[in-house]
Amino acid sequence: MTALVKCVVWDLDQTLLDGVYTESAVPPPPDPLLAGVLADLGSRGILHAIASKNPPSAAAHAARATGCAFAAAECGWGRKSEAVTRIAASLGLGLDALAFVDDDPYERAEVELALPQVLVLSPEDAADAGGWPEFRPPVVTAEARRRAELYAQRRRRQDSEREFAGPKEDFRRWAGTRISLGYAGPADLPRLHELAVRTHQLNSGEPPGSGAAAPGTGQWFLAALAAPGQDEITVRLRDRFGDDGLVGGCVTARDPAGAVTVRLLVMSCRAMGRGVVDALLAWLVRSAAREGARQLRVPCVISDRNVPLRLALTGAGFRADGFRADGGGTAGSTATFSREVTGPLPALPEGTSAPGEAGPGEAGPGAA
Repeated sequence: MTALVKCVVWDLDQTLLDGVYTESAVPPPPDPLLAGVLADLGSRGILHAIASKNPPSAAAHAARATGCAFAAAECGWGRKSEAVTRIAASLGLGLDALAFVDDDPYERAEVELALPQVLVLSPEDAADAGGWPEFRPPVVTAEARRRAELYAQRRRRQDSEREFAGPKEDFRRWAGTRISLGYAGPADLPRLHELAVRTHQLNSGEPPGSGAAAPGTGQWFLAALAAPGQDEITVRLRDRFGDDGLVGGCVTARDPAGAVTVRLLVMSCRAMGRGVVDALLAWLVRSAAREGARQLRVPCVISDRNVPLRLALTGAGFRADGFRADGGGTAGSTATFSREVTGPLPALPEGTSAPGEAGPGEAGPGAA
């Protein structure tokens, strides 16, 4: 399956800008063709960033001239591969989710050699890339179209958390974190499909296959919604910095043997470190216990990207016999994480609302 590009990292001089910034008496305008590509890809939920050997003022000029809210900018005179690596880390993206565009063959070769996971393009390539499968997500939702805004919120949140004097739980309380779980309806299915396609670090399943009813596709979610004995759960997230909308979900199934199985669990990487995965797993345990189940199971397809999910499962008391949560296993094989639900039940994180539970706990002063 072709990997989707989630962020395009642009050079500026003679690439996104029609000229050289430091050699122009008046800052050069954007290249009209590439400015159109910028807008088109942005409408598909693809982020944009800058890696330029220029002063930071060049990035600010490019943002004004194009009207693009760049998710990150690295301006300096070091290696472009190092700048691209920092951009990927700051956005929480894998290198295989990035494309890099530069007019200089030397810069392209340097990035291609150092970061073979990155899709490296010339400006001429970028002008045609809108028709390539790497740039054509199968579904684009409202959340995707505001992805640049959501990453700007993420950056403000991270800046505030770095300045906050106190533990992470106190920061979430100060930020007024609200996690809302509910049952999915037909209107939620495109977003769940999108998450299944785009998320990797917090995804228990395989990428969708070619079949219309393959796990994670729109048809699969539609069939699961109508199937008896199954539930589709959505997770929404907001705080004082903004409303992230629908950030995750799962599909559960009950069996006569007294177990509940999570057929698929997906979560946006923007939810990492904000208590959302903990909230979903705690509620799944509590919900299974209310239904009289003895065990909750989460089959997880092994990949080198979903270690964060496997660590979260282990931290929530799930165990997969003979398997290390932080690595190991054969890629593509499945480890089933299980937890008994007959003993003491986990508490929901503060500020969480969910079916069958009392209202959310108080999130403290400043709650959104």
